Amino acid sequence: MQVHQETAASVLQARHRMGNTPTNASNACCFCWCCCCSCRQETLKPTLEDARSWSISFEKVMKSAAGRSCFRQFLRTEFSEENMMFWLACEDLKKETNKTVVEEKVRQIYEDFISILSPKEVSLDSRVREVINRNMLEPTSCTFDDAQQQIYTLMQRDSYPRFINSSEYADLLKNVEEPPPEP
Repeated sequence: MQVHQETAASVLQARHRMGNTPTNASNACCFCWCCCCSCRQETLKPTLEDARSWSISFEKVMKSAAGRSCFRQFLRTEFSEENMMFWLACEDLKKETNKTVVEEKVRQIYEDFISILSPKEVSLDSRVREVINRNMLEPTSCTFDDAQQQIYTLMQRDSYPRFINSSEYADLLKNVEEPPPEP
């Protein structure tokens, strides 16, 4: 964990020097792809309208910060949180324009989610793995596009229907409708 924090600190320092400091850099406690929201244990509270809209489409879940947060909590219970973490890392990578930072992020994403040695390895087919391996020769912000699409589709077809039919989602809707009485 100490090495993880030191890596985070050095990347944040490098980003600061390049004029690309994340808005929450002072709160960064690790080198995660979620902007440290899970590290601070903050849960975004959706509106009732927002939470209800998630049952309409997976895209509505993924476009909502609160939706992604709630869905990620659900994925954690299914031991597949790495899919959301990978998707978020790819989204973060796409926003980066500094070539040096892009190369570092690509390497880190590969080590964290693609490498067969990673405990957070995402499930990708051999065709996509071959594309990634070719892309790794000249990393860009699009290196993982095919893999990101495959993981998005996996979450949409597999985890999303279970999320919408889960007791967690039902409880969320109930709690948003009827906030608990204050003491």
